[in-house]
Amino acid sequence: MRKIYIFDTTLRDGEQSPGVNLNTREKVEIAHQLEKLGVDRMEAGFPAASPGDLAAVNAVARAVKNASVIGLSRSREGDIDAVREALKGAADPCLHVFLATSPIHRKYKLKMEKHQVLEAAQSAIRYAKKYFSKIEFSLEDAGRTEPDFRAEMVAMAVREGAYVVNIPDTVGYLNPAEYGAIFKHLKETVPDIEKVQLSAHCHDDLGMATANTLAAILNGADQIEGTINGIGERAGNTAIEEIALALETRADYFGAKTGLTLNEIARTSRLVSKLTGMNVPGNKAIVGANAFAHESGIHQDGMLKEKTTYEIMSPETVGFKESKLVLGKHSGRHAFREQLLEMGYALEDAQLNEAFAKFKELADKKKEITDDDLLALLEERLPDAPELYGLESLSFSFATEAAPTATVKISVAGEDSRTAESGGNGTVDSIYNAIDSAVGEEVTLVDYSIQAVTLGKDALGEVHVTLRQGEAEVRGRGVSTDVLEASARAYVDALNRLAENRRVPSGRKGAEKDW
Repeated sequence: MRKIYIFDTTLRDGEQSPGVNLNTREKVEIAHQLEKLGVDRMEAGFPAASPGDLAAVNAVARAVKNASVIGLSRSREGDIDAVREALKGAADPCLHVFLATSPIHRKYKLKMEKHQVLEAAQSAIRYAKKYFSKIEFSLEDAGRTEPDFRAEMVAMAVREGAYVVNIPDTVGYLNPAEYGAIFKHLKETVPDIEKVQLSAHCHDDLGMATANTLAAILNGADQIEGTINGIGERAGNTAIEEIALALETRADYFGAKTGLTLNEIARTSRLVSKLTGMNVPGNKAIVGANAFAHESGIHQDGMLKEKTTYEIMSPETVGFKESKLVLGKHSGRHAFREQLLEMGYALEDAQLNEAFAKFKELADKKKEITDDDLLALLEERLPDAPELYGLESLSFSFATEAAPTATVKISVAGEDSRTAESGGNGTVDSIYNAIDSAVGEEVTLVDYSIQAVTLGKDALGEVHVTLRQGEAEVRGRGVSTDVLEASARAYVDALNRLAENRRVPSGRKGAEKDW
């Protein structure tokens, strides 16, 4: 079967999702998991956007050994130089350079004529060839570019030695028939088109990103670009897991496949969701909580007789399990270790001891411990540096006829603990006011969300908050069976991220990079 290369842009386009701000450690952690998943190429960021992004791309470049690491660049020598610096130490570096080509972008954004756009792109590729053996060139907003000019730009990229040419539907405007026809036209009309790989990069503004990408594959695309869980600018990008399973499940129709390790999809999806704070909808294809759930009696009857009556793919294929091992407060360390090994987590003794202690604390609060509970415990992340603030204790009072109050005790690195009490419009507001009083930070709560990680009345609650301080905006996460404790932990986690931002400023995430 024809090989379809996977270009993952979770760390670049995915991070452009509003409110998402991955630090260096989190980017490296996701990159390692993308290696396990088996992506061919991963775009780690936009180095020219800020010193912080350049450093993060460099950390990914040095950590990844089994995939090509890519840095994004506008058609400017300064941007290209930034990518050179960021990809030092990469096993297989690649430059991704782009320039807008559509009439609306030429007129309003670039203020350039066709020949100026062609010359600028050609000059950028020629400059990049001095330093990179692998260059991908993208025609931003290619879908709304005139067919003859689009073909002229692709022909230029072929002549100048690009090894991948990307034809993005930047704003999710096209339908599958239109998008597929573009690839067919380029294959038939551009001289020496066989010298390059054509790539599809689709956005989901009209809900057609996956369909458009599959249409491109049917019409000759060699590479697809997307993100895990379909995150990204506006309505997001093509979801890589959907393309992979469409090709796997309908190999008879598409005659193509990816090189992904499919049973790593569920774990990759969960990791990206937790670190970005972007929840996966229950009805999300492939990785949603309900993707392999059956409630209808008719469906259940069919499943009991023959699973393929209602399941066109198995949960095991993507890394989910049908059965769950129930753990409780009477379980020992050996059973705990064996369950983690079965889930794919081999912990060192010190890590196991820490996780087991957390497990015991949770087991005293919950009747049953599921695999999802264990994953939530294991995904409690260590900070990049010693935390400035820590939640030592929390108490609060609430009555329907009186205003709630909260008291917190906060540890501060290098200082004595601070205790503060405050009221508010509700218990969570009281807790946050008390924390503000204790730490002396001036912040604005931009967003607050809560969800159950697991099932049941004693489920783990997961809280995400977004705090803003000046121009900086960060997310914090807290998990507990008590949602008020989870709320406090999420707030303190966000304060620590703000403190870390002040210590190592990351700058803005960049501009003109959302095809």
